[in-house]
Amino acid sequence: MNYDIFAEFYDLLTEDVNYPHRCEHILRLFEKYDRRPTLLLDVGCGTGGFSVEFARRGIDVIGVDPSESMLAIAGQKAKNQGLDILFLNQSGEELDLYGTVDGAVSCLDTVNHIIDKRALQKFFKKISLFLEKDRLFIFDVNTAYKHKEVLGNNTFVYDTENVYCVWQNFFDNKVGITDINLDFFIKNDNTYQRTGESFSERVYDADTLEKMLSASGLKVLKVVGENSFSAPNKTSQRNIYITKKE
Repeated sequence: MNYDIFAEFYDLLTEDVNYPHRCEHILRLFEKYDRRPTLLLDVGCGTGGFSVEFARRGIDVIGVDPSESMLAIAGQKAKNQGLDILFLNQSGEELDLYGTVDGAVSCLDTVNHIIDKRALQKFFKKISLFLEKDRLFIFDVNTAYKHKEVLGNNTFVYDTENVYCVWQNFFDNKVGITDINLDFFIKNDNTYQRTGESFSERVYDADTLEKMLSASGLKVLKVVGENSFSAPNKTSQRNIYITKKE
């Protein structure tokens, strides 16, 4: 999955994401349950929105993503801001670092995008392998509520100056997977070029995640709602897991 087209328009389609605010919240979680990391691993960093924000706050960052197209944009962002961030073209389940880190994050549904449960188990084990003992791995997941009630079998349309995007979701409740199809109509002078991208997300319940994390040497300290310090409620769309390497 290269996300070649999606990478080009990812920031435009996710412009409602307040990276500085979310970054500050994640750092407060680190400080509440451990301490602020000095060398942070950002797994599934995409176009680098979080990596850049963490680096701007004086943290050394390693950004990892399987998409070369996403990383190219991330690298340019870092360069434009004079930030020295190491970006690696790797998937989380094939993670291979030269040493350990004292903190790790995975943001904006990276876990949901790993629809193979065996691959997700490898993902957690790799993060645990390169995380120092007693340090934190914080990640988020889209909830079952969001997949069923918000994404569901719904269609969203994004109409901007340079691109028209139709975002279609198809949710299979039996297997807990949402297939996502993006149709892009890219403006080229007075005509539009059509292209597309497809990917999927899986719903992971709390019990499944906790068992996988435990098998990887990661203990769940707390699960909170998005941008919150309190437990999620029934309509939470994204939950945040705070885990510790044992």
